[in-house]
Amino acid sequence: MVKYILKRVLYSILILFFVSMILYLVMRMLPTDYVDRSFQSQLDNGSITKADIQHIKELYGIADNSFAGIMKGYWSWLGGALSGDLGLSFQQQLPVGEVIFEHMWISFGISMAAFILQFIIAIPLGIKAATKQYGAVDYSTTVLAMIGISLPSFFLAYLLTSVFSIQLGWFPYKGLVEGTGEGGFWDQIYHLILPMITVVIGSIGGLMRHTRTNTLEVLNQDYIRTARAKGLSESKVVYKHVLRNTMVPIVTMTAGIIPSLFGGMMILETVFDIPGIGQVAYKALQVGDIPLVMGYNMFIAILSVLGVLLSDIAYMLVDPRIKISK
Repeated sequence: MVKYILKRVLYSILILFFVSMILYLVMRMLPTDYVDRSFQSQLDNGSITKADIQHIKELYGIADNSFAGIMKGYWSWLGGALSGDLGLSFQQQLPVGEVIFEHMWISFGISMAAFILQFIIAIPLGIKAATKQYGAVDYSTTVLAMIGISLPSFFLAYLLTSVFSIQLGWFPYKGLVEGTGEGGFWDQIYHLILPMITVVIGSIGGLMRHTRTNTLEVLNQDYIRTARAKGLSESKVVYKHVLRNTMVPIVTMTAGIIPSLFGGMMILETVFDIPGIGQVAYKALQVGDIPLVMGYNMFIAILSVLGVLLSDIAYMLVDPRIKISK
């Protein structure tokens, strides 16, 4: 087990290295950069010259856009990242680590709440749909799953705010608190109800359909027919024998759930104007804030490789038949 984990960790480090390199190359090859966007108006009115712009770019370390210059910038960024320094945000003039740490907790809270609710809702509904195949519950869950899979998160967010915020006035339209105040805990929860509903509806579809398919497959196994023949009640058959074996393939899905929820926060927080790390990263991307965008994307990448590693380990624990190949 230790050998296997070490091997996977080394693979993960290699993956993160190539991901970081590709991300940096993409950021540096964007048509405009932070300096061009920030000082274009001063350049247009003649208050600064192109030489001044070039000097500012040199200060930011983005003056040389040749491949050699970009790679030099990447090695500089990588060296700092390995020592724990993700650089200084161009836009906020604060350390990237500090910005991420300050804003990630709102996104983390929404993601974890959605993650828990997703499993609480999707797995029982998926099992119920399978045990009542072609019934009203099955058709209803199928429609709900298709809605969650088909609707883009931003469209669903606008739809929910249009109905429940603008027309009915049940929930706040945007923001985390009323006005400019700090707001209490329950005030913030009240503002996050619609965002969490949006995330849950958008994420339960795939898990629900996956659970239904796995449950139907397990229900047709010989040992389930044997359990029924022995006189076990249907609830015992389903929740003792079927559920345990249904959960084995679902474990593999957990690898991408939290990273995908965090990644989706960029659009969701922008729509609902929530000051989480997703909205901060989106604004940084708009202005070409390379250090902050790099820090955010590497944060998501690390979550992804950790999720895959933990999923593989959990898969072996829930299914003893899985053997480790060295």
